[in-house]
Amino acid sequence: MQKVFVYGTLRAGEINDISQAAARHDIAEPMLLGTATVRGHLFDFGAYPGLVPDEAGPPVSGDVYEIDPDLVAVLDEIEEIYPGVEGLFVAREVTVEVDGMPLLCRYYPVTEKAVKGLSEIRSGDWIAYRRSR
Repeated sequence: MQKVFVYGTLRAGEINDISQAAARHDIAEPMLLGTATVRGHLFDFGAYPGLVPDEAGPPVSGDVYEIDPDLVAVLDEIEEIYPGVEGLFVAREVTVEVDGMPLLCRYYPVTEKAVKGLSEIRSGDWIAYRRSR
């Protein structure tokens, strides 16, 4: 099983809810393992956020799921990750801590050049930020 850290529209109740994405493709429902943070800077792209990783940055909140490996291709499509194509999001791995246990997770940050001129979401929490707009 694969683990994934989601911080934006893939979170529960958001427009690309990871569980709904799995259901649409008849893939086993992801299992929520807990919440975690990744160090970096969260930016407002309008309808979604983008995370620029930065070990010295503030914490960015998200959820960690264990997913069926078949769901990775669906998530890559949502984030427009295609072999040989440089897009806005990139697929990377990060180690997060859930209930004191380190977990290696796939996640989808953006490049630093992509956020030029955008507003930073200083709270580090997309859902709270979106609800407050």
